Amino acid sequence: MDHNSRALEAPSLEVDSTVDGAVDHKDDPAKKSSSGSWKSSYFIIGMAVVERFAFKGIETNLISYLSGRLGESTAVAAANVNMWAGIATLMPLLGASVADSYLGEYRTIVLSSLLYILGLGLLAFSVQLSSGRSPVQLQVVFFFFSLYLVAIGQGGLKPCLQAFGADQFDQENEEERKAKSSFFNWWYFGLAGGVTISILVLSYIQDNVSWSLGFGIPCFLMVLGLLLFLTGAGTYRYSIKKDQRSPFVRIGRVFVASAKNWRSITPTSEEEVAQGDIPHQQGSYQFNFLNKALVLPRGSEENKKACSINDVEEAKAVLRLFPIWFTCLGYGIMSAQPSTLFTKQAITLDRSIGPSFHMTAASLQVFRSLTVFFLIPIYDQIFVPIASSFTRKPSGITMLQRIGTGIFLFILTMVFAALVELKRLKTAEQFQLLDMPKATLPMRAWWLVPQFIFFGISDLFTSVGMQEFFCDQFPSELRSVGLSLCSMITGLGNLLSSFLISMIGRVTSGDGGDGGWFSDNLNRAHLDYFYWLLAGLTTIELVVFLFFAKFYIYNRSSTI
Repeated sequence: MDHNSRALEAPSLEVDSTVDGAVDHKDDPAKKSSSGSWKSSYFIIGMAVVERFAFKGIETNLISYLSGRLGESTAVAAANVNMWAGIATLMPLLGASVADSYLGEYRTIVLSSLLYILGLGLLAFSVQLSSGRSPVQLQVVFFFFSLYLVAIGQGGLKPCLQAFGADQFDQENEEERKAKSSFFNWWYFGLAGGVTISILVLSYIQDNVSWSLGFGIPCFLMVLGLLLFLTGAGTYRYSIKKDQRSPFVRIGRVFVASAKNWRSITPTSEEEVAQGDIPHQQGSYQFNFLNKALVLPRGSEENKKACSINDVEEAKAVLRLFPIWFTCLGYGIMSAQPSTLFTKQAITLDRSIGPSFHMTAASLQVFRSLTVFFLIPIYDQIFVPIASSFTRKPSGITMLQRIGTGIFLFILTMVFAALVELKRLKTAEQFQLLDMPKATLPMRAWWLVPQFIFFGISDLFTSVGMQEFFCDQFPSELRSVGLSLCSMITGLGNLLSSFLISMIGRVTSGDGGDGGWFSDNLNRAHLDYFYWLLAGLTTIELVVFLFFAKFYIYNRSSTI
């Protein structure tokens, strides 16, 4: 929604009652009393809940559909799920780039939602085509086409929706700044609720009623979600660009200019300040080689301008984030396990509740989202105030401290998962069921519940912390890109998990192509070895993360 021209010309008659850099749906300066904040966030969070319900309704039980209806092996199905989930979480970078450079967040949300709905509808139709018979190759191709259409749709919707929600809070207002920190907690609370219902309801429908209905319900609810989002259009604050140049062009120009001026002398801080009225930020003395962009190369055209201090500081802010981003990739690998290997483990265990009811293997994932659902109010209303009284920080602990705590908890999660898998293998051996892969082991599925709960606690710290960190620390006009990079952590983690599973499977299966760590017969497999490997890799990741976090300088000290 292009609100730039009128908003920049509109006089601010009541400075105290309007939000700087934002307009309402009529292109007038946005008033604090009638726009934004929580009154707008409810519509946005509602849309996010529906989107996660739909996406998790597809992802959670996808491995069962691929290994069941489509007849894929465990390794191939797990790799395909990880590949799709990985690409789905890489797509937000493309969607965010389009939003920040061309369409804006609001338009991108609407267009991506329509594409999302189309993909879900085609997915349900493709499942109906192969109902009751073995699918032919063309039907399989149509299924994966629909699946990846959903990935493209959510790629534009997910980062823009969260960034648009964060834009509803005025960063210059202390009360709204605190509310913005809570927004990320309650955002994840809503998502956990949507995921919980999705796992409980859709996985049961897919396994016991109809895959077509199980894939069709998310499509119907996404239509309702889009209508809900459009209903709140009159309450939203729409950010305006103070600089009409693309933020990618501005930041990219800094790196290009620095490279061209690599032989020139870096300007001193006094010289920098003399070139403009923008004060130094805290990180100005990091990456001083980028200050070379403040100087025009000799022989430049007269009408050419050097990069501004603000452009250089934006480039430095982006560059500071990448070591943190890189060291969070281990979290992405971890996040791939509940919907793949944990679910395959659950299939082999006793999932009965009472004499006649059996819960689905995928439904165990509900304990992860339930943990988040119940703990976020405790975190936001109890932990944060108590921690704030000691640290004097509005959010209780810094964003990097929150992320680091979650990574440590992930190590404990994988250690526990390895021990439980070891018990499962010993149970299979004790009851002589090693060569009976379809037999239900005399071991209750409740043994897997603690690792899902640990996952939920870890998510509460790491996932929410990363979302707030990358939204807050990226330049304001690149918030969607910051959140898409956060999603890319999960995406690349899924791809790395798929790569690890494929490579380790080949190395450990021997010449016969069967057996190894990921044998189709899980009673002969060694998932415990893989979990120990992940625990070790994450320990190394945590050490490197702490090193970079120690030297990280926050871009906005008021928000930590």
